[in-house]
Amino acid sequence: MKVILTTTVKKLGKMGDTVTVKPGYARNFLFPNKMALRDNKKNVEYYDKIKDEIKRNEEVKINEAKDLIAKLKKTQITFKKEADEKDQLYGSISKKEILDYLADKNIKVKSDDILIKNPIKSIGEHKIEINPYVNMSEEINIIVNKN
Repeated sequence: MKVILTTTVKKLGKMGDTVTVKPGYARNFLFPNKMALRDNKKNVEYYDKIKDEIKRNEEVKINEAKDLIAKLKKTQITFKKEADEKDQLYGSISKKEILDYLADKNIKVKSDDILIKNPIKSIGEHKIEINPYVNMSEEINIIVNKN
């Protein structure tokens, strides 16, 4: 099914692109969230009318992403966890714990935006990546101390 994207969707395309997606993905995700329009003559004309408003919304999202990255650069993420004598954690630090820590600091990040390359299972400094918008990412240090 061909659709016109009304927002930039990660791993799919930029705003205004005409892409082919599976019908279920379009019906169940893109259309209800107003992220795409069906590719037909009527919708192409409608998209041309609302293009300027959509671009303003995208600029707002880009500015919010830049502000988020600026906040993240100033934030020091530190956890205190129980560990054995070899500095291995009992368990690991999950995305949910990172999201909760950032929420306590009034920084709103979506779970999909966090990328943990290597599981955090030991004491020390670890790196994660946060992608709040397409082609915008920031590497953040997480420090894990022994409790």
